[in-house]
Amino acid sequence: MKKNYFSRREFLGIGAAAAGASLAAKTILLAPEPLFASALPVSPSDRLRFGIIGIGMQGNWLLSSAIELPGVECVKACDLYDGRHTLAREITDKPNLPVTRRYEELLADKDIDCLIAAVPDHWHKQIVVDAVSAGKDIYCEKPMSHTAAEGVEMSDAQKRTGRIIQIGSQRVSSLICKKAKEMVDQGMLGDLMLVEGWLGRNDPTGAWEYPPPFDLSPENLDWDKWQGTVPKRPFNPEIFARWRCWKEYGTGVAGDLLVHLVSGMMFVLGWNEAPRRAMAMGGILRWKDGRNMPDVHASLFQYGDIPVYMRLNLGTEMPETYRFQGSKGMLEMTEFGLSYTPQTGKDSSPSYYDGSFPHAMREAYEKKWHEENNPKLGQEPMPETVTFKGPDYDDVKPHLWAFFEAVRSRKPVVEDAVFGHHAALACHMANESYFRQQAVHWDAASKTIKS
Repeated sequence: MKKNYFSRREFLGIGAAAAGASLAAKTILLAPEPLFASALPVSPSDRLRFGIIGIGMQGNWLLSSAIELPGVECVKACDLYDGRHTLAREITDKPNLPVTRRYEELLADKDIDCLIAAVPDHWHKQIVVDAVSAGKDIYCEKPMSHTAAEGVEMSDAQKRTGRIIQIGSQRVSSLICKKAKEMVDQGMLGDLMLVEGWLGRNDPTGAWEYPPPFDLSPENLDWDKWQGTVPKRPFNPEIFARWRCWKEYGTGVAGDLLVHLVSGMMFVLGWNEAPRRAMAMGGILRWKDGRNMPDVHASLFQYGDIPVYMRLNLGTEMPETYRFQGSKGMLEMTEFGLSYTPQTGKDSSPSYYDGSFPHAMREAYEKKWHEENNPKLGQEPMPETVTFKGPDYDDVKPHLWAFFEAVRSRKPVVEDAVFGHHAALACHMANESYFRQQAVHWDAASKTIKS
């Protein structure tokens, strides 16, 4: 006998629908898709063996998520801070997991099939280019690049080597974003008019004021190598933990938050291009802690003829939200769902301009308007908002699974180096506009950002 299994989310949803169908008839639950094509054990010969470079705040999450996927195994870990060697062994439950400070050892290891890199932005380009040049596929955290020039080099490296590069903005693997994309592809928005997005935080952790490890010292951290090609500074634990605050190492709210909004928008709308123009403003209004990246950043972009307005704020909490505004309605997408409100685009009553007509003319106009526009009995329009609820769209495991499946199948990923470059370019253009205090544009011929 075939059994039907329901998740807790589905069960609660069915119960809610049965109890209050008249109140929530247009709320639809999105059932999570199965992550894996098969629940059967994977033979040892088919297992993917990965190495990870960087086991910090994001890296420890990626490692914990990756080892829960079937058919993959972490066989080596790299970090410049020795405390994270211990952490990698704790996460994998492998007391003898090989660890190193030198990522080059992972590139040379023939037993490693692919890599995950979660390092500060200023190291992305070097590690990705070195990895694909060594014949390794790599999953690299967002934003893909630290500068526009680095993004060009990384895209060229992907093309030159034919290796798989996947960038870690998980929106493109989200069930919610997938549903929004289906609705847009079906033409439910009509002609796109405007896109808005915003996200805000209001706490020290959200503003990257992370506590450095208590034991951090030049003895257990290769501080000089961590700084890379950046002008050298004396050892500073706060810079190590809070590197996003400084443009020398990170890309600020643009690279941390805006890139999620942009990559999600690009996926939903089917765009894979840089914005034509960008104009941004903001400032360090809340976190006056020595950082040089803004904590409030508002950017206006132009994609083709479409204006896109994105707002980031580390001084006021705001849930991540998109509004896609079209001639046939508005689609609003949040972390846990989306709603579509249709619009006819037509007058719902005679124009109020007829108040300027003489009385007899106004009556004649309104009579004719009603004759031509009033719906027939039983055909009255009933526009209703349709809401979809589902799992949150920070889908790390599905995104990692897409990468591992691509490594096995050699099929391309959605968020490759070209997509990642275009998403990161929006962030770089926003930052350049902020620092130059003027609008900038992407010059495709010279592959540079110009004022």
